[in-house]
Formats: sequence, C-alpha cells, structure tokens
Amino acid sequence: MRILYGVVGEGMGHAVRSGVVLEHLVPRHEVRVVASGRARAYLADRFPDVREIWGLTLAYADNEVRRLETVAQNVRGAVTGWPGNLREFVRLVGDFAPQVVVSDFESLAWLVGKARQVPVISLDNMQIIDRCRLDPDVVAAHRREYLLARQIIRMKLPGAFHYLVTTFFRPPLRRDRTTLVAPVLRREILDARPEPGEHLLVYQTAEGGSDLPGALAGTGLPCRIYGFRRDLERDAVDGRLTYRPFSESRFVEDLRTARAVVAGGSFTLMGEAVHLGKPMLSIPIAEHFEQIVNARYLERLGYGAYAAEADEAALGAFLERLPDHERALAAYPRTDNGELLAALDDRLESAARVSGSWTLAEAFR
Repeated sequence: MRILYGVVGEGMGHAVRSGVVLEHLVPRHEVRVVASGRARAYLADRFPDVREIWGLTLAYADNEVRRLETVAQNVRGAVTGWPGNLREFVRLVGDFAPQVVVSDFESLAWLVGKARQVPVISLDNMQIIDRCRLDPDVVAAHRREYLLARQIIRMKLPGAFHYLVTTFFRPPLRRDRTTLVAPVLRREILDARPEPGEHLLVYQTAEGGSDLPGALAGTGLPCRIYGFRRDLERDAVDGRLTYRPFSESRFVEDLRTARAVVAGGSFTLMGEAVHLGKPMLSIPIAEHFEQIVNARYLERLGYGAYAAEADEAALGAFLERLPDHERALAAYPRTDNGELLAALDDRLESAARVSGSWTLAEAFR
C-alpha cells in the first residue's frame, strides 16, 4: 500500500511519536514522509524518502504564546515556504499517488488526500480537545482558550476517515470515527526499567521560566536540567543544579532514575513519565490549551500537579505530595504500542477498500 505520512514540525513530540509508527509501517508498505521543522531532520536520519515542507510555528516568550509575533513569523515564512509546498503537493498528487494518508496534525498531507479522494487517518493527541467531552471542571478556568483551541483543531484535519487519539486519560467520546489509544512510547522508554532516585529531572527552556533555577535550588535536591542552556557542549554544575546538553540516551537514563519530573505541558514527556511511574510537576505554556488540559488531567488523576509558574511554593507543595502521586501511578495500566499499531493496521485495511472515493461529503454523512 502507498502511504503518505505527514508530520507537523512544531515541537518534537510529533516526530518522536511518528518515528515509532513509521518503524512499523516502512517495512510493510511503500511510505513517503513529509515533515516540517525539526521533525524533518529527526525523521530523515531514521527513514528513507522524507521530504521537507514548510509548516506553521509558534512564537514563545516568558512561557506564553506571543500571538502577534506568531502571525508575523508565519507570514514571513509563508512567502518562501508555500511555493515549495505547492511543488511538493503537485509531485505527491501526480507521481506518488498515495492510496491512504496518515497525518500527525499536518495539513499538506491532508490536502493531498482530499485532492486524490483517498482516506486520511489522523493520528495525534491534539484531537482529544474536539472529539471528546472534557470534564467541565478542567475546562472552566480556561474556557476562552478551550473554545479557540477546539475551533483551530476542528479546522485542521476535517472529515478524516478515522481519528486515532493518543492519551493517558480517557474522557468520553463526543464524535464518531474516533478511537482513544495509549500514548506511543519509543523503544528506549519501553526498555527502561524505572528505579527510585533522589534527583529531579527538569526539562524547561529559559523562555519557559527564567526564575526556575532559583526555585529549584530552594528544594535542596539535585536537579538535572535539560533545555535551559542550549549553548552547552558538556555539563555545567552550579551547586546542586547540573545543566546538561541534550543526549537522548542520557535523558532516558535520568528519567528512569529520577525521583520526579519538572517540565512543561508536553504530551510526549508526560506520557513517558506516567509510564515509568514518575510524578510530574507540569508548568504549561500560558494560553496553550493542549498543554493546559494535559496538566489538568495529570493532576486530576493524581499522577502529578499543575502549576501556572514554577516557583518555590509550587515545587514545595508538589514534593510534599510525592507519596500520593506514586500511589496513584502504581495503578496506571502500562502497555506497549500494540493497542495503537493494531488499531492503525485495522483502519488502514478499511481505508484501502474505499481509496479513491473518500470525499468530504462522504465523511460528513
């Protein structure tokens, strides 16, 4: 089967998840990948036939999405990016001619699917905001962000053949053609054996919290910090704080032996921490509802805590409740990727039967 796989480049979680899925698909099918941003570089190192496209990005500062700057940088990017996307679109529709499209929140692949009248399978965690009934208590304090995010997500991949939604929490469905599956986990996480440690694993950028080092130092715990200082080539030690350049193998080692995790609202790291039984303090980007809902459900399930800011009060309250979080995490149903991959294979088989005739009108019947 010829499969076009599209991956959005904003944030590395989409690329990591797609890498796991592509390991399953590439040996079985003829697969072409289109990806933007850092996702393209990550996937091109691992798979053949990965094409670079331009994609939307978000601008951040002081742990907030900067809306005007986001608009401006995307307008600038579109001037040079869209002509290349148009050329790739023509090649994909005419030369590759996919029979099925799989999209991890990526729009060009969706457009190719609609042009070819072939089914599009959405595979991401974002669609939970539109396709499930979120708990009113979770939404109440963030209703404006929720309504905006839901409209954007609904418009992103409308009329897909099926929506596979990765999640560690399971709200009731509000739309058909939707299946919730456990988070996709890379092999390094599945192979990791968690051990109790004393250090905090911290993954946060300077843009996400310039006051974070002082708050971490106040805990008195050893902290291994990734992302905050991007200029590093080796560890930099400041008292009990160790700033580290990114290394996938060392990051996994620090995660599996951590006492707890302090990070933003990234779904990928949150899913990995939950799988390994590591309590997490989540400080999502302000007004970024997808990160907010991840953090709120993490807290609601007892797996960790939500905080608007990473200050000493939030860290102290989180550390005091570590035993409670550990007890809640002990009951989490740990699985491998079998649930998702079986569901994907089943939907691909069903999609192949209607390939060439799947239209938006068909989707909304």
